[in-house]
Amino acid sequence: MALEWVVLGYAAAAEAIMVILLTMPGLDALRKGLIAVTRNLLKPFLSIIPFCLFLLMDIYWKYETRPSCDGDSCTPSEHLRHQKSIMKSQRNALLIASALVFYWILYSVTNLVVRIEQLNQRVERLRNNRG
Repeated sequence: MALEWVVLGYAAAAEAIMVILLTMPGLDALRKGLIAVTRNLLKPFLSIIPFCLFLLMDIYWKYETRPSCDGDSCTPSEHLRHQKSIMKSQRNALLIASALVFYWILYSVTNLVVRIEQLNQRVERLRNNRG
């Protein structure tokens, strides 16, 4: 696995872990710190989008330029290598999709959690003003 795929895998894993930590019940004491860290990481993680597009173009280029293996024109080892190449491309496309989906989910969940915190503060202010 090349370095760019490892980086993308780690980024997707970090996004998934942050989503899990933000949505996990019972972490109210840590929630403000998690929100601050996640909001600060959203902009650097935005670089995943052009990175994924570049990797997607790489997969497409490899797909277009790979030799075809039709019928009896190749040996069994060439046929196996061809099949492995297709499976790697599918795995990498799935990794790209998961990284993009996890970024979108992380962005949405972070915005929702921030909005909930703002609404909770507003409710507390209203309660304090009435009481």
